[in-house]
Amino acid sequence: MAFNPYDVVCEILGQPANQMQNPVNEDYLCPFINSKCTKRSHRIDGPFPVCSVFRKTRKDKHPIPIVVCPRRLYAADIYNDVIAHCWPGDSLSNPIVVHEIKMGKVGNVDMVIADLSDNGTEIIDFVSIELQAIDITGSYEPAYSAIVLNSELDKKPTYNFNYKNVQKRLMSQMTDKGFYHHHWGTKIIAVIQDVMFDNLKSRLNFADIDIEKSNIIFMQYSLALTDTDDDPRYELQLKKVSGTTHNELMMSSLYQKTPPKEDFCKHILRVHAASSKK
Repeated sequence: MAFNPYDVVCEILGQPANQMQNPVNEDYLCPFINSKCTKRSHRIDGPFPVCSVFRKTRKDKHPIPIVVCPRRLYAADIYNDVIAHCWPGDSLSNPIVVHEIKMGKVGNVDMVIADLSDNGTEIIDFVSIELQAIDITGSYEPAYSAIVLNSELDKKPTYNFNYKNVQKRLMSQMTDKGFYHHHWGTKIIAVIQDVMFDNLKSRLNFADIDIEKSNIIFMQYSLALTDTDDDPRYELQLKKVSGTTHNELMMSSLYQKTPPKEDFCKHILRVHAASSKK
């Protein structure tokens, strides 16, 4: 039975997939960075301009669009949301926004909002911002290729959302960089989709702390289709802002719920029995 590729791919170059079947005609221009898409797949030549794909599990009443490219998150009103909810100072006089700033041995941060002195030679206040999309196992590339070729699929592509890998990478980065920001007296902010945050919170039940006392902030955005029929688009809307600290993330990562010892012993015996038969 043929499978509809539009049931997999949600957005291409920031537009609903059914409105962007020929991204080459747009020169693969990403509207979120105003330059050619840098996303790649080893399965195809050139850009792989898929911004989001659908998730449909038994618990989901309807397909949920999931952001798979961090640059898609630049469509959120990050600057104004940060100033309204997370800015550590009283106000800004000379704000600037810069990208890809090196931070010691822990790599770069995606974005920094800073307030300059009147003469522009000193930083009065700043916050750092990380954008986090989901990692994928398997591949949804066949669905994208089918859309571009105007064809159907023989079967649904095999892909899944690797929340566990995001947990390891993001929590490690936020703990290390949060430690820096604690000593600098400021905050680091993770811009993340709400469904991803909910999954992380269920895995690591770190404490929520008042924003003013936090050095790590999670700005959680939902991605939903607009109600208008004239020019429907998927839009990011701020759903919730929550705070914590690097200590809370570190402790929740170290002291996760321990699985039963009996289950581990059963696995040992099972593997031993299987190897003994070879």
